[in-house]
Amino acid sequence: MEKIEKLVIIGSGPAGLTAAIYAARGGLDPLVISGRTAGGQLMLTTDVDDFPGFPDGIQGPELMQNIRKQAARFDTKFLEEDVSSVDFKMSPFVIQTETQIIKTKSVIIATGASAMWLGIESEQRLIGRGVSACAVCDGFFFKDKVVLVVGGGDTAMREAQYLSKVAKKVIVVHRRDSLRAQPALIELVKSKENVEFIWNSEVLEILGEDKVTSVRLKDTQTAETSEINIDGIFVAIGHKPNTGFLKGAIDLDDKGYIVVKNEVFTSKEGIFVAGDVSDHKYRQAVTAAGAGCKATFEVEEYLEQK
Repeated sequence: MEKIEKLVIIGSGPAGLTAAIYAARGGLDPLVISGRTAGGQLMLTTDVDDFPGFPDGIQGPELMQNIRKQAARFDTKFLEEDVSSVDFKMSPFVIQTETQIIKTKSVIIATGASAMWLGIESEQRLIGRGVSACAVCDGFFFKDKVVLVVGGGDTAMREAQYLSKVAKKVIVVHRRDSLRAQPALIELVKSKENVEFIWNSEVLEILGEDKVTSVRLKDTQTAETSEINIDGIFVAIGHKPNTGFLKGAIDLDDKGYIVVKNEVFTSKEGIFVAGDVSDHKYRQAVTAAGAGCKATFEVEEYLEQK
């Protein structure tokens, strides 16, 4: 007989793996399609000090490894492939990976979102060494230091506002002469005495060997370059949800995030969501994990009713 899974979880960050832990313990025998780049954004984070249960902090990759081991202990199945397409028109739902066609009675989508980067070599080399895309995650490490925020939208203003509470000085660099963020957010940030703006500028290079020491900027109008000494740089030009494989299958908003109903429900019955793939506000490991737990409870109820 053709095998039909009870539950397939797409994604292996905090949301997907927490969902797997609850599902496996609940007897749902879940299959996690973890993807080629498993573990989510925490794989790019060094010190994690805000996940409960680790008073001395923990490295991001180690935390994800621990959560995966916990899911595996309850016999969660894993498939280390990416999803290429889905068909959610009717149950059982069909998921196409690189090498397999999988059928399932329910799905939790937990593919997360990826930070948008500047695209320069030095940025990737220094991620976790002064380069970050999350002020709430890493701002504490820059207490009483000088940091730079790149961007001009809501994300950048929220990062700058948060950092203004911990850093000695926050420098916002924007490639235009005006901001795209909400007026209330702009006024809030401009009211901070330790925040300054550098307009019409873009980052050419981030300097430093083992850690960020300075940044080279280029004036977009005059092409003149300058160098500023900083301790850290926060790239805040937005996030992109990992939903390319879902277009047409369920409702997405204009930015590509999954449209959510009642926290974890999608527009399609039997398809649930957890984590940053639908959350463009909080974007924390602990909120993603909580959503994974909620999604599994709803899956259990859905399958029982079926």
